[in-house]
Amino acid sequence: MRIAVLGTGEVGRRLGSKLVSLGHEVTLGSRSADHAGAKEWAAEHRSAHGTFAAAASGAELVVNATGGLVSLAALEAAGAENLDGKVLVDVSNALDFSQGVPPRVAQPEGGSVAEEIQRAFPGARVVKTLNTMTNTVMVDPGRVPGAHVVFVCGNDAEAKAVVTDLLKSFGWPADRILDLGDLAGARATELVLPLWLRLMGTFGTAEFNFAVPKA
Repeated sequence: MRIAVLGTGEVGRRLGSKLVSLGHEVTLGSRSADHAGAKEWAAEHRSAHGTFAAAASGAELVVNATGGLVSLAALEAAGAENLDGKVLVDVSNALDFSQGVPPRVAQPEGGSVAEEIQRAFPGARVVKTLNTMTNTVMVDPGRVPGAHVVFVCGNDAEAKAVVTDLLKSFGWPADRILDLGDLAGARATELVLPLWLRLMGTFGTAEFNFAVPKA
């Protein structure tokens, strides 16, 4: 599959590398075509890089791995015409570090970043997932023992099925992929972050995840 990964930070590079290893044709998107980090990643992985718009235009699926506070601007730069009809996987979290550490989670009143993205780009098929764990666990769930889970939510059942298959290819067992229903579920998963950050400080590591046992 042709996949655009928007965002050149640690999350974007990690996801892009995993997707390349699985045989996908990946383009890493950044604000400028001459982004040094994107060039370095592309050379290392024998892949492409370009602007957000260039990456999204040729893609069948788009991953938003930008910071949640700038995601709308990044996707506007990608262009609505390059997102229409495509599955848009949103792994972002809107973390505001302006008042120090730990950051606060910035959410629209009564909503989520994922829902804001869907409203701004109604032609895209937004699916929220992978935002409740560190990037190494995203692509290698076996790093954490036990039956921990990954959440998925979105308004388009077919788009969620595509993303679920992608998660399975990352190593997530089907019974540990929890469908939370429509995109309003992102309100809950985005608000997991304050707890996640507190646990990271308690454990002294980011390599943990949440399990949801039930009777």
